[in-house]
Amino acid sequence: MADNIDEPNMNGDDHHDGMTVKEPLRRAIGDRYLTYALSTIMHRALPDARDGLKPVHRRILYAMRELKLASNGGFRKSAKISGDVMGNYHPHGDQAIYDALARLAQDFNVRYPLVDGQGNFGNIDGDNPAAARYTEARMTAVAEAMLEGLSEDAVDFRENYDGSLTEPAVLPASFPNLLANGSSGIAVGMATNIPPHNIGELCDAAIHLIKAPNARDETLMEYVPGPDFPTGGILVEPAENILNAYKTGRGSFRLRSKWEIEDIGRGMWQVVVTEIPYQVQKSKLIEKIAELIQLKKIPILADVRDESADDIRLVLEPRAKTVDPTVLMETLFKLCDLETRFSMNLNVLIDGRTPKVCSMKEVLRAFLDHRREVLYRRSKFRMDKIDRRLEVLEGYIVAFLNLDRVIEIIREEDEPKPIMMAEFSLSDVQAEAILNMRLRSLRRLEEMELRNELDALQIERAELDDLLGSEELQWNRIKDQLRETRKQFGKDSEFGARRTLLEDAPEFEEVPLEAMIEKEPITVVCSAMGWVRAMKGHIDLSQELKFKDGDEGRFMFHAETTDKLVLFGSNGRFYTLPCSELPGGRGMGEPIRLMVDLPNDADMMALFIHDPARRLLLASSAGDGFVVEEKEVLAQTRTGKQVLNVRGEVTALVCKPVVGDHLACVGQNRKVIIFPLEELPEMARGKGVRLQKYKDGGLSDATTLNLETGLQWLDPAGRTRTETELTDWIGKRAGAGRMAPRGFPHDNKFNL
Repeated sequence: MADNIDEPNMNGDDHHDGMTVKEPLRRAIGDRYLTYALSTIMHRALPDARDGLKPVHRRILYAMRELKLASNGGFRKSAKISGDVMGNYHPHGDQAIYDALARLAQDFNVRYPLVDGQGNFGNIDGDNPAAARYTEARMTAVAEAMLEGLSEDAVDFRENYDGSLTEPAVLPASFPNLLANGSSGIAVGMATNIPPHNIGELCDAAIHLIKAPNARDETLMEYVPGPDFPTGGILVEPAENILNAYKTGRGSFRLRSKWEIEDIGRGMWQVVVTEIPYQVQKSKLIEKIAELIQLKKIPILADVRDESADDIRLVLEPRAKTVDPTVLMETLFKLCDLETRFSMNLNVLIDGRTPKVCSMKEVLRAFLDHRREVLYRRSKFRMDKIDRRLEVLEGYIVAFLNLDRVIEIIREEDEPKPIMMAEFSLSDVQAEAILNMRLRSLRRLEEMELRNELDALQIERAELDDLLGSEELQWNRIKDQLRETRKQFGKDSEFGARRTLLEDAPEFEEVPLEAMIEKEPITVVCSAMGWVRAMKGHIDLSQELKFKDGDEGRFMFHAETTDKLVLFGSNGRFYTLPCSELPGGRGMGEPIRLMVDLPNDADMMALFIHDPARRLLLASSAGDGFVVEEKEVLAQTRTGKQVLNVRGEVTALVCKPVVGDHLACVGQNRKVIIFPLEELPEMARGKGVRLQKYKDGGLSDATTLNLETGLQWLDPAGRTRTETELTDWIGKRAGAGRMAPRGFPHDNKFNL
């Protein structure tokens, strides 16, 4: 790749032909990517610590204020609001703006909604809001509290994107909105995820921080014990973990659903879930629980129903009245989103410029410093306004004291203003105000009102002067404002009570899946083509069963629903199947390859009920093998567990329980060798050792036996034959052996 490229002149450096600039590709890409990254971090993804808003949310609220959409006023079409925001302040897609506006109106997403929506603004099921042309919106009282003082020079304004208008750089924010409503966003190289909290608790913590600026995090947590999510739920995270998260700005909170037991008569009961975790879509949660029931992952759960209206009501029916409700719910908490973890990352912009992961104390301090700045600027603005009014009032009073002369000057002089200014020592503003005075203002009552107003304003000005000069008075005023906010939005208000309960997780000993399965007798049937089914009860194993055309039975045995099946493939892998998950026996069953990942080129060599106390003999077609404990072959996943290693044309051939003290092998050359089982190693995985030596061919079959009872096999008629005189065939492991005894089956199989 070339080191230099021609680019359009972006920065005015190194002009080339007046049109282009040459710079290294690395620097060109780096500069532009850094610009993009900073733009994303500062102007899109991270909220400001002072008002807790991202630019798009701040612009939406400001545009609604400009449209005079007060909380007690009328609604306007959301399309109109989105259009004004896009045209005046936020030159991005109107759909993105409307999505942000709609979220501010969703009481299941935002703890204290800033937008009052009318129409379909989505729901907790995950349905999207209606189009912007169908919905209407206005501000809430909470949003108005965010904007309070905006017209009193409380914050800086900056030009909008085209310089035609101005917009606030930050909102005054009369409460710590960052923590109250939370925030989430993904920037470049960093992200933020802040949970919502209770306004009343935050105000209490902020007031305490004013009283004790060096307050410990532990003390603040007495006021704010944890997040307060709009959807409620139960926070079961230990207090020390919450404290550590608030100290460091990073951590996670374990949140679970709120549930209760409902008696439905005749000794039966059901569980009713009334609150679900934050940001969990109810419809997807129900789908997941239904899937768990279908896949028999929770055998003690029979059904799930959604009976929700305006509130949440999920009904969970147990399989039987003997089921322990705690076991049922704790199992569901583990397997689905009835319990979630909210990961907190308190990454915010300090002073609107510097991204930083803050503690809760630092965020509250940033908010309080902002409130002090707002208070100072509003007080200064009010004082300037009072000074201007006092100047006018003093001029009015002079006019009243010299009313006849003022009237005379106005009637007789062509230019009365400079004469009045000179004669009564008036300022230009005062003279202009007198000249603009209405005749009705000349009554005596008006003079008394002017003097009363003058006295009141002088008192207010003196108070403001004291306030601006005293840090203590400023903090006292901020405390009063926080108390007012707490009164308006705190626990006694309509939506102010804490919704998320804080409890300790109950002590619970995990119950294995097998313990939840009701023990019932079944008959496992598996065909030669691999179709498996579980028929109810222990049927006669000799009866004829139906199979698909061209198929026939291969494995058939009695089992219980609590058993586990072990499948051994010719690829040397073991697969595990719970009997409770087998398809019913009404049809032909289902292919076993849909339940486990047995390759199409691998055959089923054995299928049996798992017994952890047994040992298994494993052998390959090459004549290698070993003994393995059966408890070692259980697989945890569909892909199975590799135990017997095979390569190339070699396949796994034998898998039989070890019974006895000797091992008998028969090769494809019909030679048999018997040797002590102790010569065979016990392994968990591997190729094994040589069992029998061959010039041509390989192993045909192997089995274990007790030397005292002799070697047994089944003849073609199904009768058991026994050979007790085995001296000729006993030898050392890996020997060639001798020809099989008289009457040994022609298929070279023991068939036992």
